[in-house]
Amino acid sequence: MDLTIFTLVFCLHDVFVNCNPAPFVDVVVDRYEIPTVCPREVETEDFIRYHFNGTFYADGKKFDSSHDRGKAFISQVGLGRLITGMDRGLQGMCVNEQRRITIPPHLAYGSIGTGGVVPPDAVLVYDVLLLDIWNTEDKVQIRTLHKPTSCHRSTAASDFVRYHYNGTLLTGAAFDSSYSRNATYDTYLGQGDLIKGMDEGLLGMCVGERRIIIVPPFLAYGETGHGTEIPPQASLVFEVLLVDVFNPTDDLIVEVKEVPEGCTRRTATGDYIRYHYNGTFQDGTAFDSSYKRNSTYNTYIDMGYVIRGMDKALQGLCTGEKRRIIIPPHMAYGEAGVDHLIPGSAVLVFDIQVIDFHNPKDPVDIKVTHKPQDCKGTSEADDLIQYRYNCSLMDGTLLYSSMPACSEVIPGLEEGLGGMCVGEKREVVVPPHWGHGENGAGEVPSSAVLFFELELVELNKGVPDGYMFVWLGDGPDLLFPAMDLNGDKEVPREEFTAFIMRQVEEGKGRLRPGVDADSIIQDMFNNQDHNKDGKIVENEVEEEPEQAKRDEL
Repeated sequence: MDLTIFTLVFCLHDVFVNCNPAPFVDVVVDRYEIPTVCPREVETEDFIRYHFNGTFYADGKKFDSSHDRGKAFISQVGLGRLITGMDRGLQGMCVNEQRRITIPPHLAYGSIGTGGVVPPDAVLVYDVLLLDIWNTEDKVQIRTLHKPTSCHRSTAASDFVRYHYNGTLLTGAAFDSSYSRNATYDTYLGQGDLIKGMDEGLLGMCVGERRIIIVPPFLAYGETGHGTEIPPQASLVFEVLLVDVFNPTDDLIVEVKEVPEGCTRRTATGDYIRYHYNGTFQDGTAFDSSYKRNSTYNTYIDMGYVIRGMDKALQGLCTGEKRRIIIPPHMAYGEAGVDHLIPGSAVLVFDIQVIDFHNPKDPVDIKVTHKPQDCKGTSEADDLIQYRYNCSLMDGTLLYSSMPACSEVIPGLEEGLGGMCVGEKREVVVPPHWGHGENGAGEVPSSAVLFFELELVELNKGVPDGYMFVWLGDGPDLLFPAMDLNGDKEVPREEFTAFIMRQVEEGKGRLRPGVDADSIIQDMFNNQDHNKDGKIVENEVEEEPEQAKRDEL
């Protein structure tokens, strides 16, 4: 019997045998500490692991102790491997229960005793703490604590998983925790990298699921235990949170969330795209967001500037489209991850929204939405025009809006305004290389495609290239007298300015549009003031050839 083998050496003393009948007829059990929760009680054929102190009932003297040996006692109950009284006294016991088992001699070592340690007819008292119970018929026990309402995928053999866990013995004593290392445990399933019970217990889990997995010793570390924390024949309890799962054969997963109506063009290799994104892991933990930076992510497509999975996912998108993109690690940052941001072997989830895209070869796109039937003339270079416009980004964000406007414009808008009739309306898409380019301007982001809604309100023919001022019709027959407003035979700068501005205000002449009027008038005055004395006299005007006078005045 197991309890007849002792490793301690005891000093032997004279033993006086009390020949009076034993005071006990059967085993007496005192359950002096019972755990609140008892999921399992000891039954016949169960294996148990327990600590004990053994003393004599007569004098309280200790004759054996597993505590003193520093090693719990392991045996099977109900099959005669223990003394009969112990077999009976351990029945119905719970893990973490403490009980005192008093055993009469006829259920212990009888009238013979054993090994000079236990005298004949000794009543024995065992104070027992139960540490573990298992049976050879046991299977891995799984209790689900939490399961997400949405589970698109569950773990299977050959998958790679990342999970957090707390590991304890059945008593609750902790032996390991991934949380304490602040790092998930990462491994393949079904390839022998885990103990058999854990390989089994992790199957069928969803990301975000929490489980209690109880592994019997023969599916854990068995008779040898593991290190100093897991004793031999220990059942293990793991509280597991699945953080991530993928398979090395996985491809990109794309879920289309929203596609705008009227999508006429989709992204392709070589296009330049601006998009917003939220980046999370599969358990929902965020690792990055362009929204938080209030700045889109801008890149060329399929040219190696982003991770391989994103390069692939960004193809075939419409402006304004929303997608969820799930990228396995072998198409993202692999086993290395990114320091302090993305763990190794992490699956990445991106929720993206395309703001705009273009190709560096794109022209300005012009769509006429309304054209008057009576079109007497169209706008061209150097014309003076007035127009209404709304300027927005391709996602509909309004940047600017105007009443009738006249100003210097970006090349793409100038292109879009050409050939218009008064009253005509257009929609014009201006790629950034026709707009504000990589630097942007004001509220216009860098590399932004702009959308203009245009209406031409007024059209006045412009000044030909190289001219600063033209007459709208015939100028004065005698130019100098017309310029000499006060008749004093000389025209200083101020008087010259007043004359020119009067012609403009009365619609008789036009200064070159888009250029500072004062600068133009100063240049015109300098051209007439030949001797540079600060005034124009009649002979200076008369000395100019007729064509020059028309060009300048």
